[in-house]
Amino acid sequence: MRTYVFPGQGAQQKGMGSSLFDEFKDLTRAADSILGYSIRELCLENPDGLLDQTQYTQPAMYVVNALSYYQKLRETGLVPDFVAGHSLGEYNALLAAEAFDFETGLRLVRKRGELMGRASGGGMAAVLNASEREIRTILAENGLDSVDLANFNTPSQIVISGRAEDIEAAKPLFQTGNHLFVPLRTSGAFHSRYMEPARVEFEEFLAGTSLSKPRIPVVSNVTARVYEDHLVKENLTKQMVHAVRWSDSVEYLLGYPGMEFEEIGHGNVMTKLVDKIRRELKSAKKALPSVAEKPTESAGEMVRKWNERYAVGTRCRSTAGNYGDLETATAATVLFGHRAAVYMHGYRGYFDLQELQPVPAAQ
Repeated sequence: MRTYVFPGQGAQQKGMGSSLFDEFKDLTRAADSILGYSIRELCLENPDGLLDQTQYTQPAMYVVNALSYYQKLRETGLVPDFVAGHSLGEYNALLAAEAFDFETGLRLVRKRGELMGRASGGGMAAVLNASEREIRTILAENGLDSVDLANFNTPSQIVISGRAEDIEAAKPLFQTGNHLFVPLRTSGAFHSRYMEPARVEFEEFLAGTSLSKPRIPVVSNVTARVYEDHLVKENLTKQMVHAVRWSDSVEYLLGYPGMEFEEIGHGNVMTKLVDKIRRELKSAKKALPSVAEKPTESAGEMVRKWNERYAVGTRCRSTAGNYGDLETATAATVLFGHRAAVYMHGYRGYFDLQELQPVPAAQ
């Protein structure tokens, strides 16, 4: 199986897309018409450093990612089994899944970039070598509950987001020798509660856009699960104030045996993140206490016991993430010969039985 992954803001670089604009002249002209400036000039010449300004970065990344995908299709004719994108890259994943056409996606990205580019007074920083629990504990113990966790890039690489003064106050807390603290060059607190005004305005803009049912499963940044068809607009607006759950998304996709990832677009940022997630997950499994002395239940036995106790339509909650109340759509089954799972309404995907907790009827 294969997943195409698309990079987002931060992967931009002067010179990107140099081989694409002549190959896709009609789409390049369409982009120029929508944006009101030359996308070729922006990407190849980077006048006045505009390529690093959010309102220009996002359209540029979208266009280069899109043309790279079309080039891939032209060369191979192969359609992936899944698609996913990091933040802005999710728009390219939806484009690849034909949820909208090139021009519609660019108009959405242009508006998104404008709204996020207006954000001020915020800051972001990457915290390395710390788990989610460690970061939340340190922030809470130091009265910094105003700081949100914005990007879960890998299990040990998490980006925090909030008011500039709060990010600055957090800096010494993560420079004690155990962790690394890397401020990011941004004036906005992206993927945090502070983007709520932008989310509201984008939701209004998106309401007037017609979207189609994705033809390829798209893994959402918000849920780290496959998009529910009728929630595409809702998840795109939530994405602005919600954490990018990239690590969870990759882990979910790795649940499919033989899954391979291929980065589409400029650079190899996503490739490096996927490789790092693989290594960290492998190390985490090795670090778990040995369970050799106690018998483990087979997937088949877990499925049998689940189906004896729980009927189709059982309400559940995931212990691995905040997905709200879920409802089983099928009986549990063994996937790929080893994975005990059940299909959930709305997510077009399976949840492992080990991560599910049935909700008592009285709740």
